[in-house]
Amino acid sequence: MERYFLLGFLGSALALGFAALQRRRVLSVSEGNGRMQKIAAAIRAGANAYLKHQYTTVFKVFAIVFLLLLVLAFASGGQMLSRVTPFAFLTGGIFSMLAGFIGMRIATSANARTANAASESLNKGLKVAFSSGSVMGFSVVGLGMLDVTMWFFLLRYGLGYTEPEKIGSVMVMNGMGASFMALFARVGGGIYTKAADVGADLVGKVEAGIPEDDPRNPATIADNVGDNVGDVAGMGADLYESYVGSILATFALGGIAGYGFRGMLLPLLLAVCGILCSILGSFLIRTKENASQEALLRSLRIGTYSAAILAAVLAAPLTKLLIGSWGVYIAILSGLLGGCVIGYFTEYYTSDTYRPTRELAQESETGSATIIIGGLSLGMRSTMVSILVVAAAVLLSFFAAGGAKSFDQGLYGIGIAGVGMLSTLGITLATDAYGPVADNAGGIAQMAELPEEVRERTDALDSLGNTTAATGKGFAIGSASLTALALLVSYVDIVQAKTEEVLDLSLTNPLMLVGLFVGTLLTFLFSSLTMDGVERAAQSIVLEVRRQFKEIQGIMDYQADPEYAKCVALCTKGALHEMIAPALVAVIVPIVTGLLLGPVGVVGMLGGVSVSGFAMAVFMSNAGGAWDNAKKYIEAGHHGGKGSEQHRAAVVGDTVGDPLKDTAGPSLNILIKLCSTVSIVFSGLILAFNLVGLL
Repeated sequence: MERYFLLGFLGSALALGFAALQRRRVLSVSEGNGRMQKIAAAIRAGANAYLKHQYTTVFKVFAIVFLLLLVLAFASGGQMLSRVTPFAFLTGGIFSMLAGFIGMRIATSANARTANAASESLNKGLKVAFSSGSVMGFSVVGLGMLDVTMWFFLLRYGLGYTEPEKIGSVMVMNGMGASFMALFARVGGGIYTKAADVGADLVGKVEAGIPEDDPRNPATIADNVGDNVGDVAGMGADLYESYVGSILATFALGGIAGYGFRGMLLPLLLAVCGILCSILGSFLIRTKENASQEALLRSLRIGTYSAAILAAVLAAPLTKLLIGSWGVYIAILSGLLGGCVIGYFTEYYTSDTYRPTRELAQESETGSATIIIGGLSLGMRSTMVSILVVAAAVLLSFFAAGGAKSFDQGLYGIGIAGVGMLSTLGITLATDAYGPVADNAGGIAQMAELPEEVRERTDALDSLGNTTAATGKGFAIGSASLTALALLVSYVDIVQAKTEEVLDLSLTNPLMLVGLFVGTLLTFLFSSLTMDGVERAAQSIVLEVRRQFKEIQGIMDYQADPEYAKCVALCTKGALHEMIAPALVAVIVPIVTGLLLGPVGVVGMLGGVSVSGFAMAVFMSNAGGAWDNAKKYIEAGHHGGKGSEQHRAAVVGDTVGDPLKDTAGPSLNILIKLCSTVSIVFSGLILAFNLVGLL
């Protein structure tokens, strides 16, 4: 049976090979005229410089954590921590970093090419932007499969692990490195991009009254750099972590449920099938000239839904052959269907094709206060569907997989539902990652003074990108909730196996209740820290842009060039400084909670952060996406159009939503899983030294 795990390497090769072909396709397109190439080169240089500084900073933190894990593993003789975990921590971080880096490199190569292709037709612009998104999408799943399969064979044959339960419990700890790197990438990149965006909008659009991405705005290059380091590099690391985390959690549950290596092979082969289906679905995405937002959305849906349907068909014989249970297949379908439903309703609440965002735009008629209130209301209301869908998926997958008779088999159903939701991540992430490329293309078209029709096409693609980005975040947070539950169960199982005692997890246990409060507190504290980071970094950009407008004579008359590099440097410095505190809080709080409240308190903390983090992330993502598209709907000529009072109100709403949807919100799903993996990795330390145990 173990030899079939070699198919993981085949899936990895298939995904990475397709990514290489898509990269070649993108690079075959011209970057346009000299001015476009110069702007693209400046964006590329800024993004490379930021990532270089970020990786240098993160390397130092990783080195400290690696040494700590090494001491913990070897000083305890492997009792507190497996001796392979420190090294898996490093590989997880490296692969997560690579996923984001590859995506950023192709995105900064595709932005001018997308603008140039859009000068010919909307369909050509869509093709180039989507192809660049495919490079990151398939690089993420390809590297994820390589990481998981490599560690399975290393444990099984290199280190001689023979029991599926042992392999599963060790591998579930391997996700900590990926989560750690993803958090730094998401938070740091998110602070960078939103500091630049907020600074550019507040001074350029609101105060100076110049268009978005106007070359006179000193922050415009930093803004376009931010799209790449936050929405591409950060997102790639984020969804790599989600993808690998769901597979590893199901590996552990497969061993616990008694399915042996078959229970571990099923999620791996589902992921391989998902790669194949995503490749086929990507060939179905195309559009016509002057297509509406509804038509553009439909073209992407054809690709993503076709991939999901094909994956559902292939999952049936796989499940029957390996597990022999149609109930487990129903659990997989619940994940696939749940992902599609979350994606659809995310579109409904954030796309200007539908009523909620159009009504939000109408609220600009009475000023910025009402559009902010309306956006908050919309975001809160939108959480209802996502929460109910995930709740239904949990119940359906649990009982369909046999949870009424075997609790462990029911939990395996929940885990495999999470894998099903992310099985077609290759194409889902491609539709997400293309958005920042289209956004950059619009900026280049504006700065290079291309014809108005080019900017209209890139704006159409960008508006669609805002919706698909929200959809991608919906997939990530939806799968995070299922994966977090699986990791929570793994934590309880690992702790009870070590103590040979059954934990009292009733809500009447004060330790459990306090843990729930701590987990909820962590969600709000983490969100506050990331929002504060954006606010402080944005303040420095606002002051710098105002200074340049005041001191550099001739900027507004195109007689002098702004000092773009100073804004880029400020964003880099601010993001690197501000990302440290949220990342450390995510690691320290689970450990301190365990040392004070013991393992029961940790379970409560994980439950609290999972539930509150899920709701908060959906609220932030959808509210921010709706504000952004309401602004673009007005810019398209509705409710007064560009330059009107309604437009100014919408810009304020969009500015409020920026850190919600691109910094704090998408970082929460990483926080949820990082807390779980940190708790699992340090479970031995918590059991050995906790205040409750000493009383």
